[in-house]
Amino acid sequence: MRRAVAVAVSATKVRRIEDAVLGVGLLAGNANVIMQLARPGVGYGVVESRVESGQLFRHPVKRTRTTLAYLVVAAMGTDQEKELFRRGVNRAHAQVRSTDASPVAYNAFDPDLQLWVAACLYKGFEDNYRIFFGEPDAATVEAFYREGAVLGTTLQVSAEAWPPDRAAFEEYWAESLDAISIDDTVRAYLYDVTMLAWLPRPVALLFGRFNRFVTTGFLPERFREEMRLPWNGRDQRRFDALMSALAAIVRRVPPVVRRFPFNLVLWDLRRRIRTGRPLV
Repeated sequence: MRRAVAVAVSATKVRRIEDAVLGVGLLAGNANVIMQLARPGVGYGVVESRVESGQLFRHPVKRTRTTLAYLVVAAMGTDQEKELFRRGVNRAHAQVRSTDASPVAYNAFDPDLQLWVAACLYKGFEDNYRIFFGEPDAATVEAFYREGAVLGTTLQVSAEAWPPDRAAFEEYWAESLDAISIDDTVRAYLYDVTMLAWLPRPVALLFGRFNRFVTTGFLPERFREEMRLPWNGRDQRRFDALMSALAAIVRRVPPVVRRFPFNLVLWDLRRRIRTGRPLV
């Protein structure tokens, strides 16, 4: 996603994608959303969504819980949990399709758009890995990448559609950048998300500018340009210093603390399955 902050730590102890499920990684979540919605079909699918319960500005707690649950069940859930969650997502996605009034055609079951979303999620996990644990060796990169396929197959992406190795993924990513474009409508929506306009006003006023700063730092330059978010050398130095400080903390805390609140979300998901409550 962006150049990794150098950290003095061996990557050999961190070989599973679940090891990149980090609470501090939520700082990069907004940037990942921007990357996903930079594809017009995904962007308008979210902006125009008729799934009432999934709208961030109307149901922020539920929407956030569902998003975190998807990530944690893909990375740490059992096969049964993945299948149950996939069914819930499918029911919601069945309502997400363009109308005659939509400026672009889209369908939530479009395999190309699904692959793009999964690729963005994988890039986010990979970036967190590098920032907080250091540059992995070649064997770890491939093992980590193979596990990353679950980010797509937990949606509707077939295993065959996932690029076969990390080099093929890089080719796919480079080619896919030609298809991104953020117009004024989607940009305005994403800017409101970035400034935390979906939270109570005092919270948004207190943390909105900070969230915009870290979001811009996690974004690759191409996406910054699409969002018209300025960034300079001083900003980069401040961002690198912040990430280095956080990495030092993350490497020293126990895994149970490191993974919070994702471990809590997984506990809640399993409680919902036991009690027959909806997952999405």
